[in-house]
Amino acid sequence: MHKIKEIYKVLDEISPFELQEKWDNSGLIIGNMEDEFETVYISIDLDEDVLKNIPSKSLIITHHPLIFSPLKTINFDSYSTKLLKILIQKEISLISMHTNIDKTHLNKYVCENILGFTLESSEDFICNIRTNISFNNLVEQVSNKLNLSHPKTVKCHDHINSIAITTGSGMSLISNIQADCFLTGDIKYHDAMEAKSRGISLIDIGHWESEQYFTRLLMGLLPENLKNKQLKAIMSNSNNPFTTSGE
Repeated sequence: MHKIKEIYKVLDEISPFELQEKWDNSGLIIGNMEDEFETVYISIDLDEDVLKNIPSKSLIITHHPLIFSPLKTINFDSYSTKLLKILIQKEISLISMHTNIDKTHLNKYVCENILGFTLESSEDFICNIRTNISFNNLVEQVSNKLNLSHPKTVKCHDHINSIAITTGSGMSLISNIQADCFLTGDIKYHDAMEAKSRGISLIDIGHWESEQYFTRLLMGLLPENLKNKQLKAIMSNSNNPFTTSGE
Protein backbone atom coordinates (compact mmCIF):
# COMPACT_ATOMS: atom_id res chain seq x y z
CA MET A 1 0.00 0.00 0.00
CA HIS A 2 1.10 3.57 -0.69
CA LYS A 3 0.14 6.88 0.85
CA ILE A 4 -1.28 9.73 -1.23
CA LYS A 5 1.49 12.04 -0.07
CA GLU A 6 4.10 9.76 -1.68
CA ILE A 7 2.61 9.92 -5.17
CA TYR A 8 1.70 13.59 -4.73
CA LYS A 9 5.37 14.40 -4.10
CA VAL A 10 6.38 12.55 -7.26
CA LEU A 11 3.72 14.31 -9.36
CA ASP A 12 4.78 17.67 -7.95
CA GLU A 13 8.36 16.94 -9.00
CA ILE A 14 7.22 16.00 -12.51
CA SER A 15 5.11 19.13 -12.89
CA PRO A 16 4.90 21.53 -9.91
CA PHE A 17 1.32 22.22 -8.89
CA GLU A 18 2.28 25.82 -8.11
CA LEU A 19 2.54 26.44 -11.86
CA GLN A 20 -1.22 26.08 -12.34
CA GLU A 21 -3.29 29.10 -13.34
CA LYS A 22 -5.07 31.05 -10.60
CA TRP A 23 -8.49 29.90 -11.82
CA ASP A 24 -7.44 26.23 -11.92
CA ASN A 25 -8.02 23.56 -9.25
CA SER A 26 -5.19 21.10 -9.73
CA GLY A 27 -3.84 19.05 -6.83
CA LEU A 28 -5.52 16.74 -4.31
CA ILE A 29 -9.25 17.29 -4.77
CA ILE A 30 -10.71 14.32 -2.88
CA GLY A 31 -8.96 12.41 -0.12
CA ASN A 32 -6.31 12.97 2.51
CA MET A 33 -2.52 12.96 2.18
CA GLU A 34 -2.36 10.14 4.71
CA ASP A 35 -4.89 7.95 2.84
CA GLU A 36 -3.53 4.67 1.48
CA PHE A 37 -4.13 3.13 -1.94
CA GLU A 38 -2.89 0.14 -3.90
CA THR A 39 -3.70 0.98 -7.53
CA VAL A 40 -3.61 4.27 -9.42
CA TYR A 41 -5.79 4.92 -12.46
CA ILE A 42 -5.02 7.64 -15.00
CA SER A 43 -7.68 9.32 -17.15
CA ILE A 44 -8.23 12.62 -18.96
CA ASP A 45 -11.60 12.98 -17.18
CA LEU A 46 -14.03 11.07 -15.00
CA ASP A 47 -17.32 9.58 -16.06
CA GLU A 48 -19.65 7.00 -14.53
CA ASP A 49 -18.31 4.18 -16.71
CA VAL A 50 -14.76 4.83 -15.51
CA LEU A 51 -15.80 4.88 -11.85
CA LYS A 52 -17.94 1.76 -12.19
CA ASN A 53 -14.86 -0.33 -13.00
CA ILE A 54 -12.50 1.13 -10.41
CA PRO A 55 -12.29 -0.70 -7.04
CA SER A 56 -12.69 1.02 -3.70
CA LYS A 57 -9.71 2.72 -2.04
CA SER A 58 -7.95 3.42 -5.32
CA LEU A 59 -6.35 6.65 -6.52
CA ILE A 60 -7.36 8.38 -9.75
CA ILE A 61 -5.20 10.98 -11.48
CA THR A 62 -7.10 13.04 -14.05
CA HIS A 63 -6.14 15.89 -16.32
CA HIS A 64 -9.31 17.95 -15.83
CA PRO A 65 -10.36 18.72 -12.24
CA LEU A 66 -13.79 17.42 -11.26
CA ILE A 67 -14.45 20.60 -9.28
CA PHE A 68 -13.46 24.07 -10.53
CA SER A 69 -15.71 26.42 -8.56
CA PRO A 70 -16.90 26.11 -4.94
CA LEU A 71 -19.99 23.92 -4.60
CA LYS A 72 -22.93 25.66 -2.88
CA THR A 73 -25.17 22.59 -2.97
CA ILE A 74 -24.53 18.86 -3.28
CA ASN A 75 -27.76 17.39 -4.62
CA PHE A 76 -26.29 14.67 -6.86
CA ASP A 77 -28.02 15.87 -10.04
CA SER A 78 -25.04 17.55 -11.73
CA TYR A 79 -22.00 16.05 -13.42
CA SER A 80 -19.58 16.85 -10.59
CA THR A 81 -21.87 15.98 -7.66
CA LYS A 82 -23.00 12.68 -9.17
CA LEU A 83 -19.40 11.55 -9.49
CA LEU A 84 -18.45 13.06 -6.15
CA LYS A 85 -21.02 10.81 -4.46
CA ILE A 86 -19.52 7.69 -6.07
CA LEU A 87 -15.97 8.71 -5.17
CA ILE A 88 -16.84 9.25 -1.53
CA GLN A 89 -18.90 6.05 -1.26
CA LYS A 90 -16.03 4.00 -2.72
CA GLU A 91 -13.35 5.91 -0.78
CA ILE A 92 -11.54 6.78 -4.00
CA SER A 93 -9.02 9.63 -3.89
CA LEU A 94 -8.63 12.11 -6.75
CA ILE A 95 -5.66 14.18 -7.89
CA SER A 96 -5.80 16.40 -10.97
CA MET A 97 -2.92 17.76 -13.06
CA HIS A 98 -4.30 20.39 -15.39
CA THR A 99 -2.71 23.70 -16.38
CA ASN A 100 0.54 22.83 -14.62
CA ILE A 101 1.21 19.81 -16.84
CA ASP A 102 -0.15 21.65 -19.90
CA LYS A 103 2.69 24.11 -19.45
CA THR A 104 5.46 21.67 -18.58
CA HIS A 105 4.70 18.60 -20.70
CA LEU A 106 1.41 18.02 -22.52
CA ASN A 107 1.53 20.69 -25.23
CA LYS A 108 5.10 19.75 -26.13
CA TYR A 109 4.29 16.03 -26.08
CA VAL A 110 1.35 16.39 -28.49
CA CYS A 111 3.34 18.75 -30.71
CA GLU A 112 6.35 16.45 -31.05
CA ASN A 113 5.26 12.89 -30.24
CA ILE A 114 1.76 12.90 -31.72
CA LEU A 115 1.79 15.49 -34.50
CA GLY A 116 5.44 14.88 -35.39
CA PHE A 117 6.55 18.52 -35.47
CA THR A 118 9.97 19.82 -34.44
CA LEU A 119 9.48 22.31 -31.65
CA GLU A 120 11.16 25.68 -32.23
CA SER A 121 10.15 27.34 -28.96
CA SER A 122 7.48 27.24 -26.26
CA GLU A 123 6.12 29.67 -23.70
CA ASP A 124 3.56 28.59 -21.12
CA PHE A 125 0.73 27.03 -23.19
CA ILE A 126 1.96 27.90 -26.69
CA CYS A 127 4.27 25.73 -28.81
CA ASN A 128 5.81 27.35 -31.90
CA ILE A 129 6.92 25.49 -35.02
CA ARG A 130 8.57 26.55 -38.27
CA THR A 131 7.22 24.69 -41.27
CA ASN A 132 6.81 24.78 -45.04
CA ILE A 133 3.48 23.27 -46.06
CA SER A 134 0.25 24.18 -47.81
CA PHE A 135 -2.73 24.88 -45.58
CA ASN A 136 -4.74 22.07 -47.17
CA ASN A 137 -1.93 19.55 -46.63
CA LEU A 138 -1.54 20.70 -43.03
CA VAL A 139 -5.24 20.13 -42.39
CA GLU A 140 -4.97 16.63 -43.86
CA GLN A 141 -1.84 15.80 -41.88
CA VAL A 142 -3.24 17.01 -38.55
CA SER A 143 -6.59 15.31 -39.18
CA ASN A 144 -4.88 11.98 -39.82
CA LYS A 145 -2.69 12.24 -36.72
CA LEU A 146 -5.56 13.15 -34.38
CA ASN A 147 -8.26 11.14 -36.16
CA LEU A 148 -10.38 14.22 -36.91
CA SER A 149 -13.15 13.46 -39.38
CA HIS A 150 -14.35 16.99 -40.22
CA PRO A 151 -12.21 19.64 -38.48
CA LYS A 152 -13.41 23.24 -38.47
CA THR A 153 -10.91 25.53 -40.18
CA VAL A 154 -10.33 29.19 -41.01
CA LYS A 155 -8.12 29.69 -44.06
CA CYS A 156 -6.21 32.97 -44.25
CA HIS A 157 -3.13 31.68 -46.05
CA ASP A 158 -2.64 29.14 -48.83
CA HIS A 159 0.84 28.38 -47.51
CA ILE A 160 1.92 27.99 -43.87
CA ASN A 161 5.42 28.86 -42.69
CA SER A 162 4.75 28.99 -38.95
CA ILE A 163 2.38 27.17 -36.59
CA ALA A 164 1.35 27.75 -32.98
CA ILE A 165 -0.25 24.92 -31.01
CA THR A 166 -2.18 24.89 -27.73
CA THR A 167 -4.01 21.70 -26.79
CA GLY A 168 -7.47 21.87 -25.23
CA SER A 169 -9.15 25.26 -25.38
CA GLY A 170 -6.68 28.01 -26.31
CA MET A 171 -8.54 30.73 -28.21
CA SER A 172 -8.20 33.12 -25.26
CA LEU A 173 -4.52 33.27 -26.24
CA ILE A 174 -5.16 34.57 -29.77
CA SER A 175 -3.59 37.98 -29.04
CA ASN A 176 -0.33 36.20 -28.19
CA ILE A 177 -0.19 34.15 -31.39
CA GLN A 178 2.56 35.12 -33.84
CA ALA A 179 2.07 32.45 -36.49
CA ASP A 180 0.40 31.83 -39.84
CA CYS A 181 -1.80 29.11 -38.34
CA PHE A 182 -3.05 28.34 -34.83
CA LEU A 183 -4.04 24.81 -33.83
CA THR A 184 -6.30 24.56 -30.77
CA GLY A 185 -9.71 23.25 -29.71
CA ASP A 186 -13.16 24.58 -28.82
CA ILE A 187 -13.10 27.27 -31.55
CA LYS A 188 -16.34 29.28 -31.62
CA TYR A 189 -17.91 31.50 -34.28
CA HIS A 190 -16.63 34.79 -32.87
CA ASP A 191 -13.20 33.23 -32.30
CA ALA A 192 -13.07 32.47 -36.02
CA MET A 193 -14.08 36.04 -36.88
CA GLU A 194 -11.35 37.40 -34.59
CA ALA A 195 -8.68 35.15 -36.09
CA LYS A 196 -9.73 36.06 -39.64
CA SER A 197 -9.42 39.76 -38.85
CA ARG A 198 -5.91 39.12 -37.53
CA GLY A 199 -4.95 37.06 -40.59
CA ILE A 200 -4.38 33.89 -38.57
CA SER A 201 -5.55 30.60 -40.04
CA LEU A 202 -7.16 28.12 -37.64
CA ILE A 203 -7.55 24.37 -37.36
CA ASP A 204 -9.81 23.09 -34.57
CA ILE A 205 -8.00 20.06 -33.16
CA GLY A 206 -10.68 19.32 -30.57
CA HIS A 207 -10.47 19.46 -26.79
CA TRP A 208 -10.69 15.76 -25.97
CA GLU A 209 -8.92 14.79 -29.21
CA SER A 210 -5.85 16.90 -28.45
CA GLU A 211 -5.64 16.19 -24.71
CA GLN A 212 -6.46 12.48 -24.56
CA TYR A 213 -2.71 11.80 -24.64
CA PHE A 214 -2.39 12.93 -21.02
CA THR A 215 -2.79 9.31 -19.94
CA ARG A 216 -0.04 8.03 -22.22
CA LEU A 217 2.24 10.90 -21.25
CA LEU A 218 1.87 10.41 -17.51
CA MET A 219 2.19 6.63 -17.76
CA GLY A 220 5.54 7.18 -19.42
CA LEU A 221 6.71 9.58 -16.75
CA LEU A 222 5.65 7.62 -13.65
CA PRO A 223 7.97 4.59 -13.84
CA GLU A 224 10.98 6.84 -14.37
CA ASN A 225 10.18 8.92 -11.32
CA LEU A 226 8.95 6.19 -9.01
CA LYS A 227 12.01 4.01 -9.67
CA ASN A 228 12.00 1.22 -7.12
CA LYS A 229 8.52 1.82 -5.73
CA GLN A 230 6.09 -0.98 -6.51
CA LEU A 231 3.07 0.79 -7.92
CA LYS A 232 0.40 -0.56 -10.23
CA ALA A 233 -0.72 2.17 -12.67
CA ILE A 234 -3.55 1.59 -15.15
CA MET A 235 -4.72 3.77 -18.04
CA SER A 236 -8.50 4.12 -17.90
CA ASN A 237 -9.48 6.98 -20.21
CA SER A 238 -12.97 8.46 -20.20
CA ASN A 239 -14.84 8.52 -23.50
CA ASN A 240 -15.22 11.58 -25.70
CA PRO A 241 -18.70 12.96 -24.85
CA PHE A 242 -19.14 14.03 -28.49
CA THR A 243 -19.85 11.66 -31.36
CA THR A 244 -19.73 12.32 -35.07
CA SER A 245 -22.96 11.73 -36.96
CA GLY A 246 -23.00 8.17 -38.27
CA GLU A 247 -20.70 6.75 -35.58
